[in-house]
Amino acid sequence: MGKHSNIKVLTVQEQQDIQKVQQDIEDAFLQFRNVTGIGAGIQQVNGVRTGTPSLLVFVDQKLPIETLETNQVIPKEINGIKTDVIQTGYLFAGNQQTLQVDTQTLSTRVRPAKGGYSVAHRNVTAGTIATCVYDILPNSSTNPPAHGYGIPNRYYILSNNHVLANSNNANIGDPILQPGPIDGGSDPTDRIATLSRFIPITFSSQVPLETQNNLVDAAIAEAPFHQIDRSIHWIGSVQGWRRKQNVTVGTRVMKTGRTTNHTHGVITAVNATVDVNYGSGKVARFRDQIVTTNLSSGGDSGSLITTNDGVAIGLLFAGS
Repeated sequence: MGKHSNIKVLTVQEQQDIQKVQQDIEDAFLQFRNVTGIGAGIQQVNGVRTGTPSLLVFVDQKLPIETLETNQVIPKEINGIKTDVIQTGYLFAGNQQTLQVDTQTLSTRVRPAKGGYSVAHRNVTAGTIATCVYDILPNSSTNPPAHGYGIPNRYYILSNNHVLANSNNANIGDPILQPGPIDGGSDPTDRIATLSRFIPITFSSQVPLETQNNLVDAAIAEAPFHQIDRSIHWIGSVQGWRRKQNVTVGTRVMKTGRTTNHTHGVITAVNATVDVNYGSGKVARFRDQIVTTNLSSGGDSGSLITTNDGVAIGLLFAGS
């Protein structure tokens, strides 16, 4: 995935220049058979980042140019912006295999439960609690929202749609288990919350990929106050959150997840558009995504990605 030493951080202007080119060619490139995504990043040569701002084109398999049809070749430069073809393999979310793990802290039952621990809908194997949250004051007009007290006083587990809402297949009020079923969680013994809200994911073939505008794979489940904790194992309390336009390539990040515990990585692309497989022939196109070096495995879905000083960046939801 690239070496981390002497990491260059893209400037806002460099990212904007790449994004202008990306807007012009994105739909065409995503129709190429091998392409899984496109984003703004830094060129790599033999796994080492050169520092050159580039349009990154993600492919499931990097093939020799001579084996490709002429109309399937990515040009080395577009309107003065370098391109770089990065092999990622296929991107998976809902059907990414949840790994069996030896008994360890994050796959066990814990009360109050906090970020990093195993959780899932009763019909899902296991994912990860991002953190625990509450509603801000209603009708808040500030962006980002000002600190407020939840009205009414309700508290929630935050994770992915495909972890808590079974990829749109769950019903509001369904039981959520901690730990998840694959880690021994059962209903009603280990019921910790009930599904409260989720953002539906648009899938093909019902909706063509080119018209999809998925932004997040997210859901919340309401839990009793005394059953959950806002801290994240090994990270502590979240120190705020960063707007997407202020997230930059080269930023060091971390997460705590059910399977791979506490890991660190680096943001390699922003403004990415990626096609993610959810199993059973369902593919969803997500826009405005952040790509990092590999820091997860099956069962880590839902982990909160933060900067190294604890500022929230986004939810981990897919890997390769």
